[in-house]
Amino acid sequence: MTSVSRALSFDAAAAQYAANRPSYPPSLFSTIEEITGRPLAGARVADVGAGTGIATRLLRERGAEVVAVEPGDGMSAEFQRALPDVPIVRGDGNALPLADRSCDLIAYAQAWHWTDTSRSVPEALRVLRPGGALALWWNTTALDVPWATAQDERIAHWCGVTPEDRARPETIRAGRLAGLSDLPHTRRLLRWSRTVPLDTHLANVTSHSAFLVLGEARTQEFLAEERALLSEVFPGGTVEETYVVDLLVVSKPSGTGPSSSRV
Repeated sequence: MTSVSRALSFDAAAAQYAANRPSYPPSLFSTIEEITGRPLAGARVADVGAGTGIATRLLRERGAEVVAVEPGDGMSAEFQRALPDVPIVRGDGNALPLADRSCDLIAYAQAWHWTDTSRSVPEALRVLRPGGALALWWNTTALDVPWATAQDERIAHWCGVTPEDRARPETIRAGRLAGLSDLPHTRRLLRWSRTVPLDTHLANVTSHSAFLVLGEARTQEFLAEERALLSEVFPGGTVEETYVVDLLVVSKPSGTGPSSSRV
């Protein structure tokens, strides 16, 4: 299964994704404003890998002028149902369908890891205006929550993959893993949580690509087993999901950056 196949697997579960995935805390957007030194209000923002529009909606609520970039049919259709007045163009971060120096901010919410950074980094620099910024962020599981750690191990076992290293990478390594080693960048870790019904939590878990490519029968087996286990941990039927938003911001120096004739 290629990374492209896994990335596009979300199209078949776009409605599930939209209904159950976590959002982002207000502190995320305040932090982006603090790092970049400018408000989102009035900024021209590209939300790349916009999916169903979870981040787009929040950026718009902060007053940003947003254009969405999304490669998938199903995700684009769900986006247009939710945000019919927001422009969306088909494409991905490896070849942005946007003009040179046309954006103040390029945002990737849960999407940067699907790109080829040898292509997506120069593309971002091409599209950013001088003084603009590239912001990448992910909702990651808090490492000090025992039930969530145990669940991650069960998911890895069920999906037949090696459990990920639970240690959060330090900042220099995080930048290197994101392909930003040659660019000055700022990192912030922002903790937040949400409380949801057990069904929502399970639907969130199985909206991830590892389950979308696993197959319906195996996914249903996992759900039955996981529901029983979590019902013991959360007898009230609600789950507190605790996240740490891992944010990386690269600012483009004024008066620099590649140029091309793309429009």
